[in-house]
Amino acid sequence: MAVWDDLVGQDRVAAQLTAAARDADAYVTAAAAGEPAPTGGSSMTHAWLFTGPPGSGLATAARAFAAALQCVSPDRALGGPPGCGFCDGCHTTLVGTHADVRIVRTDLLTIGVKETRDLVRRAQLSPAGGRWQVIVLEDADRLTEGAGNVLLKAVEEPAPRTVWLLCAPSTEDVLPTIRSRCRQLSLRTPPVQAVADLLIRRDGVDPALAHDCARATQGHVGRARRLATDERARARRTTVLRIPLRVDGVGGCLKAAQELIDAATEDAKQMAEELDGKETEELRAALGGSEGKRMPRGTAGAMKELEDRQKRRATRTQRDSLDLALTDLTAFYRDVLARQLGTAVGVGGGGADDAVAEVAGSSRPEQTLRRMEAVLACREALDRNVAPLLAVEAMTVSLRSA
Repeated sequence: MAVWDDLVGQDRVAAQLTAAARDADAYVTAAAAGEPAPTGGSSMTHAWLFTGPPGSGLATAARAFAAALQCVSPDRALGGPPGCGFCDGCHTTLVGTHADVRIVRTDLLTIGVKETRDLVRRAQLSPAGGRWQVIVLEDADRLTEGAGNVLLKAVEEPAPRTVWLLCAPSTEDVLPTIRSRCRQLSLRTPPVQAVADLLIRRDGVDPALAHDCARATQGHVGRARRLATDERARARRTTVLRIPLRVDGVGGCLKAAQELIDAATEDAKQMAEELDGKETEELRAALGGSEGKRMPRGTAGAMKELEDRQKRRATRTQRDSLDLALTDLTAFYRDVLARQLGTAVGVGGGGADDAVAEVAGSSRPEQTLRRMEAVLACREALDRNVAPLLAVEAMTVSLRSA
């Protein structure tokens, strides 16, 4: 299985990265043999910026490229492209254990100066055993302004055989001085059928459910997988898509708003439970503690730091869960508008067709557009740190009065 197999619907990007990996392999091979570097144009460069909508596979593309850069398959000598997916370099990179590949993601709202300085120091090191020193920054859009300025110097003056792979939703989410020094690759939303095929092949999902979840999430690979493999996630989505049927009075609006907040909170709580317990136990074991016994002296600070980080992550997770629910609601009204305008192609899916038909038959297209604007206004209010319940209550009242 090549490293590109999970990069769904991005053939153009995979071809560009394969060409760059070939040139990078030729450069390192020549250097190891004491030969001059190959002359002529090169597809390889020291800094890359992957951009695209959520679910397009930014992190997947960056990891696949990192694996291809570390590929040590003997097939390369016979003309095969780097990125076999089976050799030690590819395997350890993909599972996150390669000594020369640092994959950085954050569960917090921002990436600060301290963390970025640590990355810059690492970038100055020579590869310990691999072919390149690779740093994958999956949330480059979360860099603070100070952290971005720290990163800029490392990108301006790259160390030999160090590669930066930055991921962000758009070029506008990265400082202009940084993006001007990166080679930019734009990914697109994968086709629904391609996402469904991936769920069937990789996760063994029933074909009908796989297609329904892929259509419901509009080609978002990660969300489609969670929806297909988690019955509770499907139940919460159904709750969200029933809200338009329940805003027939002020009382119904307020109750629907509370249920939407509760659904997002429960979703965030489920994800936190999956991570927090594992992290806590791993840290306790690393510090020499054991279940049912007091922690060794001097370790309270480390445990407190982990608890604080988990609380900050919970805040972001709840905000992301609520934003996801609002995205599903927008997709619902887009389906309503499509039906009202006589378009047969639906977007939302996920068993909401009856609700779409009911709302479409009882309202006009201009009302639907105003309701979509109300959902957008709610998302903007949340970005301005308006209290979530207040923002959602204002939205549900607007859905009723549109």
